[in-house]
Amino acid sequence: MAETKICDHIKEIKSLKEPVDLVCEECVKTGSHWVHLRTCQTCGATLCCDQSPNKHMTQHFHQTGHPVVISAEPGEKWLWCYEDEIFAEYD
Repeated sequence: MAETKICDHIKEIKSLKEPVDLVCEECVKTGSHWVHLRTCQTCGATLCCDQSPNKHMTQHFHQTGHPVVISAEPGEKWLWCYEDEIFAEYD
């Protein structure tokens, strides 16, 4: 990970949970669409970002308290901690 201010939630992650499919699991159920995808680093759920109409990943954080996600977009290598509002890149 790049040298930046990193919270304890991000520091606790030893291996990344990658997306199984590049779809928002909840949007698929409702026939909705998404803009970008994020994968929860606690449970592995892949859901849509806040630019998407339903903001499923933020809803997931509020419902579960799972704090850290990675971008599930090909080529993007970063994490976000909802609880501490910290962004970190990784190699």
